[in-house]
Amino acid sequence: MFVKEAGKRTGPLLVFLHGGGVSGWMWNQQLEYFNHYHILIPDLPGHGQSREENVFSIRDTAEELIKWIKPENSDKKVVVVGFSLGAQIVVEMLHQEPDLVDYAMVNSALVRPNPILHSLISPMIKSTSFLIKNRTFARLQSKELYINEGNFETYFQESKKMRTETLIQVLQENMTYTLPGNFSQAKAEILVTVGEKEKGIMRKSAEDLVQAHPASNGIIFPQVGHGIPLANPDLFNRTLDAWVNKQPLPEELRLL
Repeated sequence: MFVKEAGKRTGPLLVFLHGGGVSGWMWNQQLEYFNHYHILIPDLPGHGQSREENVFSIRDTAEELIKWIKPENSDKKVVVVGFSLGAQIVVEMLHQEPDLVDYAMVNSALVRPNPILHSLISPMIKSTSFLIKNRTFARLQSKELYINEGNFETYFQESKKMRTETLIQVLQENMTYTLPGNFSQAKAEILVTVGEKEKGIMRKSAEDLVQAHPASNGIIFPQVGHGIPLANPDLFNRTLDAWVNKQPLPEELRLL
């Protein structure tokens, strides 16, 4: 995997994991705000500058990221933040290595599998893959994901280059991921978030995560769907900063 490194190498370790269909650039609005941290932002397998890795699984990606983080953490505080697919990987990391992470922010993670939809993904993607190369369709998709004009061209070009089989794997992994049985054993303090306008299954998944771990809290970002880091980076940054430093969270937020 390609990984971007930024910030202050002697600072606490902060790892950002992007969602499916985008890449590490989705965290550009976090770089300056958290520049006192040692930041690592990978492009997940099949995405961005890691597109040549054409086999994707949540389990294997989590395992590889754990191998990266272990030599870096030593005495450092370790904060891992994931959005959507990246959030599922965070959950899997907490499952595989319960003692590794100090703070985990899990944004919009689906943990209620849909086996029926899983079986439809391959034929559906194969029959509509031509749309990925259509600029008009990409613009519609980008609005749903809160991708601004400055990032649109990067999003569009990366989407065109993503292999159809990789996209199928990513979606199948996303749709079938299940909350691990030992999730409650993770030593991390966990903040689970969901957008107010997200689908009901996302709200239920967030509730499942909060109920499954004794050191977890859940919040709702107001007036936003699936994409809070891009939709309102200021609120997102203030929330992450306050939570990690045990300060009061922004008043705009609601408890889950």
